[in-house]
Amino acid sequence: MAHDWLLYLAVFACSFGVSIAVTPYTKTLAYKLGAVDYPRKRGMHDAPIPRIGGVAIVLGFLVAAGVAAIFVPELRTRQFIGFMAGAVIIAATGIADDIKNIKPGLKLAFQIVAALVVVFSGTRVDFINFPVPSFYDSLSVPFTVIWIVGLTNAVNIIDGLDGLAAGVSTIGAICLTILCIMTGSGMAVVFSAALAGCCLGFLPRNFNPAEVLMGDTGALFLGYVLAVSSIIGVFKGYAILSIVVACFALALPIFDTLFAMLRRFVAHRPIMGADRGHLHHRLIDNGYSHKQAVLLLYVLSAVTAVIAIVIAVQDTRAIVITAICVAITLTMVYVYRKRTS
Repeated sequence: MAHDWLLYLAVFACSFGVSIAVTPYTKTLAYKLGAVDYPRKRGMHDAPIPRIGGVAIVLGFLVAAGVAAIFVPELRTRQFIGFMAGAVIIAATGIADDIKNIKPGLKLAFQIVAALVVVFSGTRVDFINFPVPSFYDSLSVPFTVIWIVGLTNAVNIIDGLDGLAAGVSTIGAICLTILCIMTGSGMAVVFSAALAGCCLGFLPRNFNPAEVLMGDTGALFLGYVLAVSSIIGVFKGYAILSIVVACFALALPIFDTLFAMLRRFVAHRPIMGADRGHLHHRLIDNGYSHKQAVLLLYVLSAVTAVIAIVIAVQDTRAIVITAICVAITLTMVYVYRKRTS
């Protein structure tokens, strides 16, 4: 497939421009709607901060995707409409939660509805080509719903430090953009490029010390777009390797969530309950500053993203070189930490 590079750059620039322009106004909107994050035991802030900044991310993405749909026939499809409908449901759920703190069960129900809208519009994991394809095909719908809902909540879970979710999602979106270009999925490239743009536009006012938080509006939306983009672009292109590639591309939110669920299960606590055992909390508790912890997690996300791309390339020499570079990077991080502790 021939890619329209100018279109992808325009999509990125459009989402970036809308996001960076709208973000300051979300602070005023947050105070008017009462969407303010007040200091709490598990929180990282000592003063109230507006938390509906995710509206800027949502608007940046939707405007860019909508404009792209005018020029790309692939976006004027039932699949695209289903994605946009699900995106609106997720965004509305996040806004309602930021303002009213809706019950977790209701929030989960809306996420499942959004995932089902996506599935029945034609987007699902159908890469399965094992010896018993009919059996695995029957798992396509539940696996797709679990992937979308799971990743939607995973990004929400890592949104615990200023700039963390936005930065990690930017890295994940850039990684997905590259992977989707390799597989030839134009729709997924548009989605991931638009997501990278709106995250970067939001990040300057969200990085520590944050002026505004993305709230559930932004975090749920980021997870949703990353999940659907990976299904359309990654799962369709790498057959059985797709799970491995997708998990490395989005490793931090996925594995932090899985370990959190396992930790709570072993401790006989509610799996979906909140605690202070996430990786970003542990880094803070072990002496890292807010910015150090976030930057370290950026590095880890970038490393796993590169690994995902290398796996997708399937070149032994690239794998060896990447392994050496990863070892050097981790050594540098370790030495830096020792010298500054």
